This record gives sequence, C-alpha cells and structure tokens, in this order.
Amino acid sequence: MRTYGVVGWKNAGKTGLMERLVTEITGRGLSVSTVKHAHHSFDVDHPGKDSFRHRTAGAREVLLASRNRFALMHEMRGDAEPALDVLLTKLAPVDLVLVEGYKRDAHPKIEAHRAETGNPLIAPDDPTIRAIASDVSLSVDRPVFDLDDTRAIANFILAEVGL
Repeated sequence: MRTYGVVGWKNAGKTGLMERLVTEITGRGLSVSTVKHAHHSFDVDHPGKDSFRHRTAGAREVLLASRNRFALMHEMRGDAEPALDVLLTKLAPVDLVLVEGYKRDAHPKIEAHRAETGNPLIAPDDPTIRAIASDVSLSVDRPVFDLDDTRAIANFILAEVGL
C-alpha cells in the first residue's frame, strides 16, 4: 500500500490537514485509510460496556462489531509498541494510507507548520519530509504549500506516490 505522512509539532495543523486531505482524495474516487500515532494512553471504550468488561477481565483482543462498523482493540499487556510497518499490515488494502505522526519513520511526509507555535521546522534535519504546508512563506530547499491549499497538497502527495 502507498503510504504518506503528515508530521509537525503540537498545534501545527496536522489533524485539520489530514481531515481535509481525506475529504479531497476520497472525493477523487480513491480509497484512503488513516493511522494516527498517540503519544499517550488512550481509550476507545467506556467503563461498564460489555467490551470494556471483556478487556479489563484480561482479553488480549476485543472485536466490537455492528452492521455499521467494527473496532478491534488490542491490549499490549506490556509488549513493545508495534512499529508502523507492522500496524500497516492490519489494514485492508486501499489506494493510500495517510499517517499522522510517526515523524521518525522512513516513509515520505509533508510537514504541517504554523508560525504562531514558535516551533522550529523539522524538515531541515529530515530528508523524508518532502514538502512543507505552512501558514507563512518559508525559504527552504523543498516545496512549500499554503497550509490551507488542500487541493495543491493532495496533488503533490498523489504525484509523489504515483496515483
């Protein structure tokens, strides 16, 4: 599967860009899945629900299914966090997987950047970052897109992955 990342520091606009890219690319008739890295513990389950009870009782995996969707929760139970390439094997085939986070992995990426955060660019020290989407003009050695120009960013990503 073709994979492309969106990286950046906190509040750089990554999630908004991801959301707009999914809408833009699926609107062109392509199938897209996403992977989001979380740096903290998170829960998609609720105390008291059957699936929560199964999980807290010790189940390694709990698959919750309905006619509208299914969700597979896998408890690490002390195991190491799986690498991105391992997680990608768990997805059904699609045209493109957009990955939010995993900035240290080797897949190609675009960096989201908002000047107001005061954070430095990641791109100068990372050759896997192929372009920057920013709210200010930048003088760097790779393409810079307006952070809100979703169409141009999508065109760039799709060209990069050969779609």
